[in-house]
Amino acid sequence: MTLVHDSEFLTRMACDAMSPEVDLPPGDRLPIGGTPVQCKLAAAAIDLFYEQGAHSTTVREITGACGLTPGALYNHFASKDYLLYVLVRDVHISVDKQMGETVASAGPVPAEQLAATVRFLVGHTAGYKRRSRVANREFTLLTGARRQEVRAIRRRIRDHFQQILLAGAEQGAFDLASGNDQQAAILAASTIANMCVHISEWTLEHHPLGIADLQDRYARMALRIAGGQASASDQRSEVLRRDVAAGQDDASGPGRFRHAGQQRG
Repeated sequence: MTLVHDSEFLTRMACDAMSPEVDLPPGDRLPIGGTPVQCKLAAAAIDLFYEQGAHSTTVREITGACGLTPGALYNHFASKDYLLYVLVRDVHISVDKQMGETVASAGPVPAEQLAATVRFLVGHTAGYKRRSRVANREFTLLTGARRQEVRAIRRRIRDHFQQILLAGAEQGAFDLASGNDQQAAILAASTIANMCVHISEWTLEHHPLGIADLQDRYARMALRIAGGQASASDQRSEVLRRDVAAGQDDASGPGRFRHAGQQRG
């Protein structure tokens, strides 16, 4: 999966919840390295698993959405359970790989590494909401070695954050709660990772916050969790964001709320 940052791509990502996964660029399709028919079946499965859960989805529904007979699925996947496993595994593999690339390209400064990694994970989770929600919610249906494999990848994803936080704490850039040791880094890393991946659970198809705004907000929240200081550019961006929000609020007319419990006069 290629990581792209241009605004047009982010806009298209924001429509992912309403668009078939099969319409994604070839490098973004699931499963990794899949044939066209496998990708078509996977796209239909993602939509159905997202809408009604993997447990309630039948093979007939998946193949029917592709214009295929029920038996056609078994020419490409051993079973529905195996299809679910491949989808969940490949989403996690892609995220883990791209997070490593993001950290490597962010430079040596822990605060910049943290911001870049959070921005990536937020962009992926919010932009690819359907696959993200399926991967995070349905992986609990996996059993045995398959579940252990996915759990190991999830730990690696958390460890990207842990290593950044621990390095920042050792350099004095971060001040982690309960001490600047490995245990504190694990707790902070788990908190940051969880808040990012759970975006797919609460954002609606037409949520008012765009992906870029979510990335900015979450990067600042992660920095606060790490006990770090925002850079001068981030502080200027925050002031500008508040000024824009205030202008929109002033233009909204009487009866609008500035925040909970305070109404404009």
